[in-house]
Amino acid sequence: MTVRQPRYSKEEFARRGDEIYESQVRSQVEEGNHGKIVAIDIETGAFEVDESEVAACNRLEARYPDAQIWIIRVGSRHVRRFGGRTKKSV
Repeated sequence: MTVRQPRYSKEEFARRGDEIYESQVRSQVEEGNHGKIVAIDIETGAFEVDESEVAACNRLEARYPDAQIWIIRVGSRHVRRFGGRTKKSV
């Protein structure tokens, strides 16, 4: 199994991923996909949407085996949440 090496600094990786999401992907995925994962190849702009990070990444890698993948959750600034949270009162 070949280990893929990052070709960009963390900052450049994040900048490219966010820029592609905002300029090319967001308008295509936002409606009807709230909370789903978007996996984006930061070099080609290709993307996949799924409930599962693994499924989205696997499909993207099947199309682009050398993809540099940035993951974002539709409608959120965070892919995951750590720690507790307060329940909303109804």
